[in-house]
Formats: sequence, C-alpha cells, structure tokens
Amino acid sequence: MNHKKRNNHLSRKFGHRKSMLSNMSSSLIKKKRIFTTLAKAKALRKYIEPIITKSKINTTHSKRNIFSLLRDKIAVSELFKNTFEKVRARSGGYTRIIKVGFRLGDMSKYSMIELVDFNNFYRDNDKKNIIKSVRRSRNKKNNKKNKNNHEQN
Repeated sequence: MNHKKRNNHLSRKFGHRKSMLSNMSSSLIKKKRIFTTLAKAKALRKYIEPIITKSKINTTHSKRNIFSLLRDKIAVSELFKNTFEKVRARSGGYTRIIKVGFRLGDMSKYSMIELVDFNNFYRDNDKKNIIKSVRRSRNKKNNKKNKNNHEQN
C-alpha cells in the first residue's frame, strides 16, 4: 500500500528538501523564472502555489507564515509589493513549467518554471492569436457567382 506518498522526496531527507524548496521558491519570486530539473519543478509548484495564495491576504500574520516557509525577507517583501497585483487577481495556476530538454551532465529532464503573469511573450502572443473565425457557407459564394453571371447575360 502506498499511503501518504503525496510528495516527491527527491532523494533527500526532510530538512534538506525543505531548505532546497524554500531557496528555490525565494529565487523564483525574485527572478520570476528559474531553470531546474523536471521533478524539482513539479515539487516546487506544489510548494509555492499555496504560498502565493496566502500572499493575497496582506496581514502581518500571513507575512509571518510565509516568512516561516521562505526564510528570506527580500522575497517576502517582493511577494507583497504592488508588482504582484496581477498575481493576486488570478484565482490559481500561478506557475508554468516548460520542458527545455536534457541536462548535459547526466541527461536528466531539464525544465523552466516561471510565474505566469510576468512573461510578456506568451501574453502578447495569446492576444494576437485570438482571431474570431468566420464561417461562410458555400451557398453565398455560389450565389454571388450566379448573380454575376445573370447580370452579364
């Protein structure tokens, strides 16, 4: 039976895993995008999504709770700044994982994890690609051809 197998242990003990995830999440908040292995990125997503959700409530209590998880004053203050207003408006899904390829040293799956609202490239392309598709029936084309033929005759 696999009871309580919810999180990936990443071949590390509890203290090492906890400090690694807090360091990665604070650097993700500061830099908005980091490169890591796919397994670490998926574990980081589970770790940082509740933290960002807690940051929507701007109280001293929530700041202290987040500081206990991140252990970085700069990252906590960055999380509560007005630049994260776009993130607070979102109901969930704050991060995006993009598979980059394989790491040269050990050929492990390499990926990029980023905060969704801070990537202008995807938001601009999404706005450009939204074009309403217009459906025209063939009968109208045939009717125009027939009208032109009748007018000429």
